[in-house]
Amino acid sequence: MSQLSYLEAIVMGVVQGISELFPISSLGHSILIPAIVGGSWATDMNVSAPDSPYLAFIVGLHVATAFALIVFFRKDWARIIVGLGTSIRYRRIGTGPERLAWLLIIATIPVAIAGLLLDHVFRTVLGVPMIAAIFLTLNGFVLLLGERFRRRSQELESRSDADNADNADYVNNANDADDVDNDTDAEVDVAVSRLSALRAVGVGASQILALLPGISRSGVSMVGGMAAGLTHREAARFSFLLATPVILAAGVLKLPDLFGPMGQGIQGQVLAGAIASFVSALLAVGFLDRYFRTRTLTPFAIYSLAVGLGCIVFFAVR
Repeated sequence: MSQLSYLEAIVMGVVQGISELFPISSLGHSILIPAIVGGSWATDMNVSAPDSPYLAFIVGLHVATAFALIVFFRKDWARIIVGLGTSIRYRRIGTGPERLAWLLIIATIPVAIAGLLLDHVFRTVLGVPMIAAIFLTLNGFVLLLGERFRRRSQELESRSDADNADNADYVNNANDADDVDNDTDAEVDVAVSRLSALRAVGVGASQILALLPGISRSGVSMVGGMAAGLTHREAARFSFLLATPVILAAGVLKLPDLFGPMGQGIQGQVLAGAIASFVSALLAVGFLDRYFRTRTLTPFAIYSLAVGLGCIVFFAVR
């Protein structure tokens, strides 16, 4: 049976931590990078092989990434957990944290069910380099469409504000509202909690597309959030909060694989990769939380299109 090297484990741990949170698909990169490098990387890290140790390795990386999100958003999760407790105790859904807690629960249900039913099938049947490259290209188009819809929504909002504005300064401030976002984390959470239950479920359900290798979980949920009326920063925050229980549950449910035949002889590599994934994910989420205060998904769309199309050509002529 093939074995992962420590170099492979650390490199892919860093890639997982970054690409899980950047809207560029961690599963797509976990398939494409080994295939491009070739040699032992391609055999050691074949995600579609049912007996590959790579599957057990990925479990450890997912758990580490989820822990990084919990650490970064620990204050948010504290408010959410307290909100859930008060909601249950007093039988109400009144405050922002109480609403956000229930929105996260109901929004997670669709992807949780789909993940249990389809994850193995999609990973083994579709987990090949050419398909991952095609879906990564599609991911780029999804991100571009999200930005186009968001821009159109802003134009309509600006027009409406202009019709009702008392002076030009008000209009300018309305047009620049998404670019100058100085709200506190708690205020952003409250803004997200104002989503309707139906829209929150729609955003959560969009994550089902991320079961396809090359489609980004954070990317599609951000696009879904922006389509529901959230700003870039609000959509990113909701996306990361939504991803935490999904990623953690996916890892924990498969933890027995680490202690079964697939995990034999790679515990050290899993630990090394998990540490690399935790550190890179913590840095990535910190960067993105600042980035989306003023910027857009466009650079990630261009990256997905360029890398996806490049890989299609690479695998076609190889």
